[in-house]
Amino acid sequence: MRIQATQINAIIGDLEGNFQKVAAKLESARKAHVDIVLFPELTLIGYPPEDLLLDAEFIEAVEKKLQALIPLTKGLFVAVGLVRKARGEKPLHNSAAILIDGNLVGFQDKALLPTYDVFDERRFFEPGRGSAIFAYKGQRIGVTICEDAWQHAGAIRYADYPRDPIEQLASEKIDLLLNLSASPYHFSKLSDRISVFSKCAKTLACPVVMCNQVGAHDQLVFDGYSFCVNKRGELSALAKGFVEEDLVVDVALTASLSHSQDGIEDLFSALVLGVRDYFQKQGFSKAILGLSGGIDSAVTACIAKTALGAANVKALNMPSRYSSKGGQVDAALLAHHLGISMDVISIEPLFQPFLDTLSPFFVGKAEDITEENLQSRVRGMLLMAFSNKLGSLVLTTGDKSEMAMGFTTLYGDMVGGLGVLQDVTKTNVYRLARYINKAKEIIPEAILTKPPSPELKHGQTALDRMPAYEVLDPILEDYLEEWLSPKEIAVKRGQPLAVVEEILHRLHAAEYKRRQAPIGIRVTSKAFSRGRLVPIVQKWR
Repeated sequence: MRIQATQINAIIGDLEGNFQKVAAKLESARKAHVDIVLFPELTLIGYPPEDLLLDAEFIEAVEKKLQALIPLTKGLFVAVGLVRKARGEKPLHNSAAILIDGNLVGFQDKALLPTYDVFDERRFFEPGRGSAIFAYKGQRIGVTICEDAWQHAGAIRYADYPRDPIEQLASEKIDLLLNLSASPYHFSKLSDRISVFSKCAKTLACPVVMCNQVGAHDQLVFDGYSFCVNKRGELSALAKGFVEEDLVVDVALTASLSHSQDGIEDLFSALVLGVRDYFQKQGFSKAILGLSGGIDSAVTACIAKTALGAANVKALNMPSRYSSKGGQVDAALLAHHLGISMDVISIEPLFQPFLDTLSPFFVGKAEDITEENLQSRVRGMLLMAFSNKLGSLVLTTGDKSEMAMGFTTLYGDMVGGLGVLQDVTKTNVYRLARYINKAKEIIPEAILTKPPSPELKHGQTALDRMPAYEVLDPILEDYLEEWLSPKEIAVKRGQPLAVVEEILHRLHAAEYKRRQAPIGIRVTSKAFSRGRLVPIVQKWR
């Protein structure tokens, strides 16, 4: 039996566009003599639809698209994700419609509804209660939706459901399990998924085919990587990541496939897809950013160029009296290597009048962060002026380490429409830079080797106010992603408890700034801009 896992890049709410993609895939599957076509979770509407689900007209339109889809499934078994009306506390089911040979034969509703981290499904959905078995060409086929498989493997950190849909299916002696997923990417997520579905296959003693959504929706990136595991739990087929692809597998073949992941290559791909889809799905085409000659803006420029093309990326180099000549040379060389345009605008003619205007009011007060932030805010105003005049979206360049410590300026370097590196620690920014340069030097080596500096006063480096990144970044990962206590982190990392507590104090003190930042692309399991909610005013840490 030939199965096609069709990982498509849906657009949330684009019912007609998503329907046309599904229809085209059904036609190509029929020509390829495929038996079963499997689509991702909520295919017809895109995931996550959030409060669009509260619009009654939207739900009615989904039902009409399903009716239009039914006759297109002649000669096929099709499992497609959508929402349908429910009777219960909540008005809807997150469901898979099962269509066989031009007939709607039933639904499988999602039983386990994640409501943690980036998920909020209990806000809208009534859980499914039973597990239907669908007969096709002599095979007994079970269907699950994303989270329904994860409880069985003990892989859920923030929920402990009273049900295990895989255990319920085990007594049914099925021949094949299909899973429709919208599993968002985070660093090294693929290995976790394979482990989960391997456990399911071993318990059910049958092959499992998982079809995952691909594409970016606001902060979330979905990486695809649909796959099949055989009944022994061994990987037997794997789709590409970060692209639309049809994975066609013959479940009668039981060969095993090894896989290896380059985490940094996937991280780069995720950021590129996040930028590209945000622009294309929103109707933007051009980006602008400040290019200082520092590591963060360099990596952001490389990602933007890869995502949008050199002709659609513009850089501004905005030197002040404190900017090094080397930084300006490095920025120009990077722009040349990327083939992007760069204008140089000195901020001195704007910065000095600010100082002159304010000096009578600041008599007797030494220069401090006030004057530093003025420079950043002048640059922000210039970027936004170009954005308005040229119709370009400003990309912010700050990384997760800086965002965590509040080493950012409100209405300055935080000005923009999309934070490309907001969920990437400085350590991984450097790893990305090395990856970008693996074939040839694109980012000048001087950018990778010089100490990072905002260059807002003479002789300044980032480490004047920031802990060393090799100390800071592991502590951030332990606290944000692993939820370790300060004492546990201190022991694990061999750091004084006072150092850990000071970092966490600064982390929470900067929460008010992060709430005012643009949205950022999520690439870890706990991002500031999606999935982490803590009070701004609180006294716990």
